[in-house]
Amino acid sequence: MADLRKLIASNGPLVLDGAMGTQLFDAGLTAGDPPEIWNVDHPDRIRAIHRGYVDAGSDVVLTNSFGGNRHRLKLHDLDGRVHELNAAAAANARAVADEAGRPVLVAGSMGPTGELIEPLGDLSTAGATEAFAEQAAGLADGGADVLWLETMSALPEVEAGVAGARQGADLPVVVTLSFDTAGRTMMGITGEEAGARLAELGVSAIGANCGANLADTEAAVVAIRSACGDIPVVSKANAGIPVWKGDVLEYDATPEVLAAHAHRLREAGIGLIGACCGSTPEHIAHIRGVLDGTLPVPDIAPPVATATVSGDRGRERRRRRR
Repeated sequence: MADLRKLIASNGPLVLDGAMGTQLFDAGLTAGDPPEIWNVDHPDRIRAIHRGYVDAGSDVVLTNSFGGNRHRLKLHDLDGRVHELNAAAAANARAVADEAGRPVLVAGSMGPTGELIEPLGDLSTAGATEAFAEQAAGLADGGADVLWLETMSALPEVEAGVAGARQGADLPVVVTLSFDTAGRTMMGITGEEAGARLAELGVSAIGANCGANLADTEAAVVAIRSACGDIPVVSKANAGIPVWKGDVLEYDATPEVLAAHAHRLREAGIGLIGACCGSTPEHIAHIRGVLDGTLPVPDIAPPVATATVSGDRGRERRRRRR
């Protein structure tokens, strides 16, 4: 069983992978189609994406199973194939990890159900827990080392996800939430609140991924670290902000920007560092190089986080930025 604390203590910060979704679109996935079906229809393309990140230096790769729970798959009439698709997702990543010639962990990606839990919605806590347990079992059977709940925003769903992951498999559980403007998730959770509550749940690592912008994710993981004790903290920020360039939507953070970001995170004590939407193997290679000392730290100033601005000054600054 993977012990993240020991791995970080012996190796320094672990380098995570980058985006799966944007890489899938580059490989031919059509908007609206379920990425998880590619685990069985196009395993070669999925393995190529994983291999790109491993070659760039990732110590951990996340499976192509973000929407692999029964509620998300039901939108594509695939809810009867939860175990198959998740096991295939983990097996694809496992095959690439095992050929790497060095230790690479496979993290079973588990995203939100897409439903609201009672009393805000119709999904019961028991129903959410059961869905996460079903997905976790498939990921474990396919060879995952860790279960990785990501892009969460509500603590009730996080709690159901952790409980379900533990019901479905005997693997370490990592949880990351997505923080929007002003340092809170969509459902209003602060970094401090997330760090404190998840520490109580005894997860193996806590952190942030995706988010409104690079600066707010960076601020969120620092806040999480202030409240979670000695539990390792994860950062997997987007490659900046998506902007239109002609008819193409691109993220504006260069590999150098993310490498400077990774250096700041290491200085802040963050133990698992990667990237999310819009990032590529090139971004990860720069992060790896800076953390290993084979590339110089880019001379790029840190962005200003909206989470650090409050009151009338904060509102005025946010109006000017729109």
